[in-house]
Amino acid sequence: MTREQARKKAEALVAQMTVEERASQLKYDAPAIPRLNIPAYNWWNEALHGVARAGTATVFPQAIGLAAMFDEDLLQKIGDCIATEGRAKYNASSAVGDRDIYKGLTFWSPNVNIFRDPRWGRGHETYGEDPVLTSHMGVAFIKGLQGDGEYLKAAACAKHFAVHSGPEKLRHGFDAIASKKDMAETYLPAFEAAVTDAHVEAVMGAYNRINGEPANATPMIKDLVRDAWGFEGHFVSDCGAIADIHNGHHVTATAPESAALAIKAGCDLNCGNTYLHLLTALQEGLITEEDITNACVRLMTTRYMLGLFSDDCPYDAIPYAENDTDEHDALALKAALESMTLVKNDGVLPLDAGKIKTLAVVGPNADSLLALIGNYHGTTSRATTFLEGLRAFCREKGIRLLYSEGCDMAKDRLEGCSLIPGDRLSEARICAEAADAVIAVVGLDETMEGEEGDANNFSASGDKLSLELPESQKRLMETLEKTGKPLVTVLAVGSSLSVPQGNAQIVAWYPGQAGGTALAKILFGEVSPSGRLPVTFYQSLDDVPEFTDYSMKGRTYRYFEGKPLYPFGYGLSYTKFTLDDAEVTRETACATVTNAGSMAADTVLQVYVHAEGNPFAPVNPSLAGFARVTLQPGETKTVQISYDKNAFTVVNDAGERVPAGPCAVYVGLSQPDARSEELTGLGCRRFDV
Repeated sequence: MTREQARKKAEALVAQMTVEERASQLKYDAPAIPRLNIPAYNWWNEALHGVARAGTATVFPQAIGLAAMFDEDLLQKIGDCIATEGRAKYNASSAVGDRDIYKGLTFWSPNVNIFRDPRWGRGHETYGEDPVLTSHMGVAFIKGLQGDGEYLKAAACAKHFAVHSGPEKLRHGFDAIASKKDMAETYLPAFEAAVTDAHVEAVMGAYNRINGEPANATPMIKDLVRDAWGFEGHFVSDCGAIADIHNGHHVTATAPESAALAIKAGCDLNCGNTYLHLLTALQEGLITEEDITNACVRLMTTRYMLGLFSDDCPYDAIPYAENDTDEHDALALKAALESMTLVKNDGVLPLDAGKIKTLAVVGPNADSLLALIGNYHGTTSRATTFLEGLRAFCREKGIRLLYSEGCDMAKDRLEGCSLIPGDRLSEARICAEAADAVIAVVGLDETMEGEEGDANNFSASGDKLSLELPESQKRLMETLEKTGKPLVTVLAVGSSLSVPQGNAQIVAWYPGQAGGTALAKILFGEVSPSGRLPVTFYQSLDDVPEFTDYSMKGRTYRYFEGKPLYPFGYGLSYTKFTLDDAEVTRETACATVTNAGSMAADTVLQVYVHAEGNPFAPVNPSLAGFARVTLQPGETKTVQISYDKNAFTVVNDAGERVPAGPCAVYVGLSQPDARSEELTGLGCRRFDV
């Protein structure tokens, strides 16, 4: 069904409603209108990395891990898988009259905010710090979720328009001040791509103000999103954000005034209850009946495009059995394998199963479900923790496995009756000293970095206060290091951490239900690690500006002038790749990649562009394109990459995107910076175009 057809049907349906009925449909928990055969519909559903909060579903790696794959094709397949499971669950629940929250087909995902500061607790919900990577991954996910059929398979939502990236504690009253240049160059491109390239069905506003304007009542909704970008879907508020207009931002004095300001700006759907005051706003002359009608038509158009009022939607035939399948589990494993990122290796990895007689697995995240699932997750029936994955592998190979939790995630002791702090450190040391190698699984989880209200990190409302491990885990790592045994550090984390201990270090992210299986395959060399960092890992917080400063100066790899711990785009492999015969034009970049090692592996070809000498260019070269490449030992492939549409442009201080002029193009397997070259031993090919 075309949007024009759906809109005409929506207009005809809405014309039959009273104004009270129209207003009732603008809340996320829209009631039924029996006389028009309109069932109740709850718009609020989540699918950040799998159908969330609605019972059993496949849990893929957290979004930041999906970004580390640098694999648009796989992410689109994952989006399609999520839509299939969403349809399977919706069809089954609606058939028995269950239309509760988290059971609809309007998924409030993806989060395409820019992870500009490593402290932000919700950063792991995003695709990282780069606008090009975020744009491309966001478009892939949206296309997978929405499908390309006559009807939408599911409706995606790009959130949180447009600059939200912390602090969480301040978001309900915070004014994010960003220059026109930073808005156009960094904060807006992923939203624009979601609208213009992926035709996303919904956009969600943030809690904060944007340069003085509440995000759900900003003129940008109409002037930029709808008029300039051509957005035809619906705009939804974040939950409770319209109430923040008077309670937190104090832009208005009353709920009816806030409701009026938002709906007149173009916010169609209220997650919250402030739109209960729309009829009062109408009576007070703050809005017109047309404002209510326009919003209702847009929402009903989405429902028609989903086929919710049709009897010929092919997705209605998807049975519940299509949820939580073996095939989807295999896809989750593939994603976990592609996402895990090797950032340090002195040669201890891969482990040789023929030489390891005893393996010690230590750490509070080793046997933790939370370390797998991140936030905004579903309920997996197939979770394999890191310990379980390693135990299964070791059992098969005849390797003895010793396990110690080692410490609490953050408390100074595991047992409250213990007389001394660090009550499991001696056990951890004993296990390590008895083993041939030690796997330390440490890091964070959704209770320590996440959304305000969801995390247990109350002092910072889910944000991080440090780039170091909690003190309890630091003591554990120091204890293990003192044993002198080969030490592999596995970080289950959603953001930058600085952990010095370990002969090798793998960033596992929050890898989803197959995380343990994936880790075992990588540690023992059945699969070579191939993830790449979608964020900069900094040495310390001294390297980044004040958290509340939304200027991009000094932030992310494009504007950072210091020495990172690990750079954006970086990741090691077990094999060696060479790059030959690179050719560059303004249309494409092409290079020949060879696997010169002894095992099959993936790598990521990366292209960066820098308008050197242009006063409006970022400080450092910016990502302009990428491609994941799979190569057998000795195999060579010629890879061609198309540039991002903005590759040869710059943004001036007025926020205008203009031609960049002469540019340097870099082609390689990493970012073209000194730190990447130092860590990988490889440089990038440079071309002037």
